Amino acid sequence: MKVISNEKNLDVLYEDNHLIIINKRAGDIVQGDKTGDTPLSEIVKSYLKEKYHKPGEVFLGVVHRLDRPTTGIVVFAKTSKALSRLNTLFANKTAVEKTYWTMTDNCPTESEGTLVHWLTRNSEKNKSTAHSKEVKDSKKSILHYKVLEKLTNYYLLEIQLITGRHHQIRTQLAAVDCFIKGDLKYGARRSNADGSIHLHARKLSFIHPVKKEKIEIIAPLPDEPLWQKLTVIR
Repeated sequence: MKVISNEKNLDVLYEDNHLIIINKRAGDIVQGDKTGDTPLSEIVKSYLKEKYHKPGEVFLGVVHRLDRPTTGIVVFAKTSKALSRLNTLFANKTAVEKTYWTMTDNCPTESEGTLVHWLTRNSEKNKSTAHSKEVKDSKKSILHYKVLEKLTNYYLLEIQLITGRHHQIRTQLAAVDCFIKGDLKYGARRSNADGSIHLHARKLSFIHPVKKEKIEIIAPLPDEPLWQKLTVIR
């Protein structure tokens, strides 16, 4: 999957002196990895350098990450003070509300509920496994879900993350046979043509690290046929 973003077409959802929040496209990596592809963090740095005519290095702190094939909200800090405070804020799970939208081929037995698993991570395979009870090296993982809409072949689920684990939504939904569209790694029948999966970081609420005001960001959905069929966005 190739990086498709550049500083000319970044989807900036919010920016002030302390933060910049981006609507990430599928294919972008938030930070550099072994692929050597240009990460979103460097693209945002270039954008800021050009926009503000900065002569030297641009500071940009990565607050959190999204998986490469997912889309939606990513927060970056523009100052070290904002980064330190945001890191503390995001570590406190009750201070930040994360809402995701996802398309799955099946629906949970209840239209609304909570999933609790214990996740173990295989770093070599970059994959997590869900267990119904605690096992060695596992981490308790909790999410709330709600079915928002039924399409012809897929269901739109809204997910509230209570914990933040590696591939948590993908792993927990797969554990209840609700496979995210395009997510071959976790059991989907086929991939999406562009290598994306239908998992979108839709909304983020938190207290601004400097202004101390509540910030609520909603990321528009990808311009893709299935997402655009939804009636809940009309």
